[in-house]
Formats: sequence, C-alpha cells, structure tokens
Amino acid sequence: MQDVDLKALKRTAVFRVCFIFLILGLVFFLSAGTMKYYEAWAYLLTISVPMLIFGVYMFRHNPEFLERRMKTEEKRKEQKLIQKVGAVPFLLVYLLPGLDKRFGWSDLPFSIALLGLAMVLLGYLVILYVFMTNSYASRVVEVEEEQKVITTGPYALVRHPMYVGVIFFYGVTPIALGSYWAMIPSLLIIPILVLRIRDEEKELLENLKGYGEYTLKVKYRLMPYIW
Repeated sequence: MQDVDLKALKRTAVFRVCFIFLILGLVFFLSAGTMKYYEAWAYLLTISVPMLIFGVYMFRHNPEFLERRMKTEEKRKEQKLIQKVGAVPFLLVYLLPGLDKRFGWSDLPFSIALLGLAMVLLGYLVILYVFMTNSYASRVVEVEEEQKVITTGPYALVRHPMYVGVIFFYGVTPIALGSYWAMIPSLLIIPILVLRIRDEEKELLENLKGYGEYTLKVKYRLMPYIW
C-alpha cells in the first residue's frame, strides 16, 4: 500500500466520527422527543470512549487500517444490494427505541438497560479485537494484492468473527436503549449478514490465496458446530 496521507486521514476520520455521533444523537433524541433519554446518553458514552482510544492507537501504529475503514463504496453488485437492503434494519434498531421512549411501549427497567449496555460493550470489544488481529478488515468486500489469510486469534475459531461481534453488538443494542420492540429489526440483521458472508466468501475463494485451504481447516463461518 502507498504511504498514507496522515493529515487527510485525520481530517476524514474526525469528520466521520463527528458525523456519526451527530446523526445518532439526532435519531435518538428527535425520535424520543426529549433530551432526558438517559439510556441514549449512556450508550453514546459507552461506544465513544473505546472508539476514540482505538482510533488514536491505530492512527499512530496502523494508519493503513484506518484508511481501509474509510472506504464505504462496494464494488460487487451483490454487496451493493445487500448494503441497501440491510440499511433498513440497522436504522430501525436506532430509531425504534426513541419512539418507544416517547410512547412508552416498553417497560424496561434502567438496570436491565445497563446490563444490555455492558453486553454492547462486550460485542464492541470483540469487533475491536478482530480489527487488532486482522488489519485487512475493510468496511467493503475486497481483496488487496498483498493481503494474506489470517488464521490466528478469533479466526482460529470461526471464519468471520467480526460479524459475530456485529450480531452481538446490534442484538443487545435495543435493550441498552430501553426497548423490547427494537429487538425485531435487530434479528433481521442476522439474515442480512448471512447473505453478505455467502457472497463475501465467493470473493475470498476466487482472489485470496490460501483461503480455500483455510475453509477446510476452520469449517464454521459464525457459530462452531452450527454454521
């Protein structure tokens, strides 16, 4: 990979982070109709701290990884379709809890929300652990010329550990935000990711040297002994 333009990367990363939290804040508090949505404040704080620490560390030690994570445009038409369809349940996971807060659909104690928040943090740490293990974990499905198969750490257990963390993270996000009803779209994320994985593996088998042998060694994609 060519040398990274650190100044440009820093500007892009800071803008992306600010934009993400601005959008999340608008979605949470506009849908809830109040700023006294304490579950949302706790959620934003919980994900922002490890994100910033990890981002600063990777900027100093592996800026190439951050540059890969800045990519958002898929090249494969299948992935473009999955990305568009998948945006709906991801959005609803964040939108419904605020509406739930506004109209009082769920009677979920704040203590249970805190437990959900702890599990959200666990899922997020799993994702960050995957990123530390595999610096080629791009946001888009692609294979770089110098890319190698990763077989250590979580990749010794399942072939797509990042998606395990994603499922766990979004699966408990509704609870952390105080909503039972938002669990419905969170479950829809699973088949979306299954479709993504199936198509992603086509790309990896065709273009990543050694991936075929890796699939023979690590047989399961997401869950040992299941799939």
